[in-house]
Amino acid sequence: MAQDVTIVTDSMVSKDYASEMDAKDPLHQYRDEFHLPADTGKTPPIYFLGNSLGLQPKTVRAHLESVMNSWEQWGVEAYTKGDRPWVSYEDAVRDSVARIMGAKSTEVVLMNSLTVNLHLMLVSFYRPTTSRYKVIIEQKVFPSDHYAIKSQMRFHGINPADALIEVKAQPGEATLQNDDFRQVLEKEGDSIALILLGGVNYYSGQAFDLAYIAQLGHEYGCVVGYDLAHAAGNILLKLHGWKVDFAVWCTYKYMNGGPAGPGGCFVHEQHELASDLPRFEGWWGNKLENRFLMRPDIDPIVGASGWQISCISPLALASLDASMKLFDTTTMTQLREKSVKLTGYLEFLLNEIGSDQFSILTPSNPDYRGCQLSIRTHQNGKELFDHLTQAGIYCDWREPDVIRVAPTPFYNTFTEVYQFAEVIKKASSK
Repeated sequence: MAQDVTIVTDSMVSKDYASEMDAKDPLHQYRDEFHLPADTGKTPPIYFLGNSLGLQPKTVRAHLESVMNSWEQWGVEAYTKGDRPWVSYEDAVRDSVARIMGAKSTEVVLMNSLTVNLHLMLVSFYRPTTSRYKVIIEQKVFPSDHYAIKSQMRFHGINPADALIEVKAQPGEATLQNDDFRQVLEKEGDSIALILLGGVNYYSGQAFDLAYIAQLGHEYGCVVGYDLAHAAGNILLKLHGWKVDFAVWCTYKYMNGGPAGPGGCFVHEQHELASDLPRFEGWWGNKLENRFLMRPDIDPIVGASGWQISCISPLALASLDASMKLFDTTTMTQLREKSVKLTGYLEFLLNEIGSDQFSILTPSNPDYRGCQLSIRTHQNGKELFDHLTQAGIYCDWREPDVIRVAPTPFYNTFTEVYQFAEVIKKASSK
């Protein structure tokens, strides 16, 4: 177990050890704050899919009913009346989100969905010239990012085959190293307009050294932007301090904001007054005091909120607000500390099985991963995944050969990790 287990004993491969770890867990009470999957009558189900959709906080219904009650009582005037007027609801949630992202509140805005926001950011930050037009991405980037950047290139009349550089691992390596990015920049730096990187790669589970890459990219004159879908609410982020130019993320994974919950954007304050930075604009990006004057020219909000195009659903914000109330009662440092232990225990148990049917794709160093372990199967992988599903374990399959497992610190336990490993062990021995 990485960094958290210095002396390995037989007792660690036991349910009693897992139970002891749960008893010592300072965050154990948060499990009761979430609706867990319904018991199917078999072994109680285990939900290791927070990397796809976080579980529902039990207070969500009350938050939604509050919005519905305001709608019922005030109609359209609920935008400006009641305990939480809808016109400023996003402001109330944004402070909590900004803390999770390591940003100033003025650098963060909640709006739209992830890929829509990525396009809006690319309008502003992908400004190709005849000499600088290429974009760096990582290997196995999430497909939607591929589609977005390729379509932006074609919009600018650029052939993606000539301009898109996918940084790949060295022969014999499963994941990327910092030097892989440096080597590409040493060779191509003068032609790179943008580095667009996932904070945590959806497939491998690798967390990148985002501070290093931001500094490196800026040394070569590149704009640096991150897709933090799998990083937000998962790993420690310091977007402002790292001087990242922009970032986008979703809130429905580790942030438990509900299905298709609001997307988020970060724009570093150094760009908030850049008059030469183009962007697509809409009326909700107006300063509030002028928004309803219906003028033909925009008076944009200073900061990331100036990128807003239209209003966000208060129902969507209500679901996210319920989760943010939980985040406000702890810290990302505390959640991360448990995450390292929880995922490290899973890694330890899987390594103890010693099966040649699978290996762990995700880096062993906790600094280069979040909650997720990607288990690469070497034979009968889909059958193993189906066996886990039949055993009541929620994880997912990614083609061609990976099972993704994400024990999250808010609601997963060491006992569940032990039970998962036992199922894998029995299936691998057949």
